[in-house]
Amino acid sequence: MANQLSFDWPTGVALGPDDFFVSAANAQAFAMMQTPETWPDRKLVIAGPQGCGKSHMARIFQNRTDAQIVAADTIPPDFQTDAATVIVEDMEQLPQSAEEAMFHMHNHLRHTGGILLMTAETAPSRWPITLPDLASRMQATTLAEITNPDDALLTALIMKLFADRQIAPKPELTTYLAQRIERSFAAAADIVAQLDTQALAQGRKINKRLAAELLDKPG
Repeated sequence: MANQLSFDWPTGVALGPDDFFVSAANAQAFAMMQTPETWPDRKLVIAGPQGCGKSHMARIFQNRTDAQIVAADTIPPDFQTDAATVIVEDMEQLPQSAEEAMFHMHNHLRHTGGILLMTAETAPSRWPITLPDLASRMQATTLAEITNPDDALLTALIMKLFADRQIAPKPELTTYLAQRIERSFAAAADIVAQLDTQALAQGRKINKRLAAELLDKPG
């Protein structure tokens, strides 16, 4: 399996297949995404913390399958689609007014042999769905979870976050940061953003000295 970097962040971030880094933290989810024909009832939920690569995986899957992709919080009460493959992102944000539409779309895809991929930060059992029939079907969906990054993924993530900002720090800075920040996607994004902001504001280079100052600040 090729090394690719997993990260879903705002503007300026490369989201192609070659930018996705597979490690122990996301390998199961990435492998399952490759084989929709094996999903029970042809539906899958990819769940993980913010910034873990769910949207990146969704874009890769969309490019491979020509799927229709929608954000859950934008689904209207009268939503319908003829697409054979549908991706719904951020399912925990599905409005109550759209639950019946989601229920009918789910059933339509199931009856027509379609494919449904969903992303969320949490497992379906924790989604605030009030429609019992939809809740039961969501909870019966196969779940692929992305865990907090291991050393390899955290290091690769920091490197890519710098590259997305067109910053090329010395390799030892990436190692230094990976050893000292919280082991999470959000922490990696936060420290890189802080370093970029402070370097620009102070007219300084991004290096270990600046990183140490930021990491030693209370809070």
